[in-house]
Amino acid sequence: MDLQSLRREYLRGGLNLEDLSATPIEQFEVWMAQAVEAQIPDPTAMVLATATPDGQPSQRIVLLKGMDEKGFVFYTNYGSRKARELATNARVSLHFPWHVLERQVDVCGTVKRLTDEESAHYFHRRPRESQLAAWASHQSRPIESRDALMAQYREVEQRFSGEDIPLPAFWGGYRIEPHQVEFWQGGAHRLHDRFEYNRLNDGNWSIDRLEP
Repeated sequence: MDLQSLRREYLRGGLNLEDLSATPIEQFEVWMAQAVEAQIPDPTAMVLATATPDGQPSQRIVLLKGMDEKGFVFYTNYGSRKARELATNARVSLHFPWHVLERQVDVCGTVKRLTDEESAHYFHRRPRESQLAAWASHQSRPIESRDALMAQYREVEQRFSGEDIPLPAFWGGYRIEPHQVEFWQGGAHRLHDRFEYNRLNDGNWSIDRLEP
């Protein structure tokens, strides 16, 4: 396969400073709304990168489940690899790969766990099957087969039969508080438009155009 010959031009549109909102969250809300309107697959899917204390990174795709001026929210099992790494290194990055729109958003920040009340509010809005799955899976641990996984699911299904499912003590949410956010719009001849927001000491944001 000749990977070097696989290429295309990015011609959907440009991005200018005067087009940007004052804060990255406001700008992200604009782009997210446009991604949803464009009906691209999984617009809330984001690559979450974490790292061990000695610097070994790992990545996975999770779903964005909330955002406001405080940051970006997702949920997971506290025993998962990502959660174990977050417990020892709170620095993370997010990447939103909106290829269809020739756009990317990169977020750098630090993570904080949500309160149990915040996590329970979301957990009880999930489909019952997803609530059961959260109880059934010991996320990131080895398991011998899918049959064994389904046996764990059936066990918790029977345990909570006819009852409300409580929030597991080992499951909940995180908020990523950003200090740097980049918006990338593809441009012709690889001359892409890139703008980087950086949080200032007074809480406001600076905006710089970056060379592609």
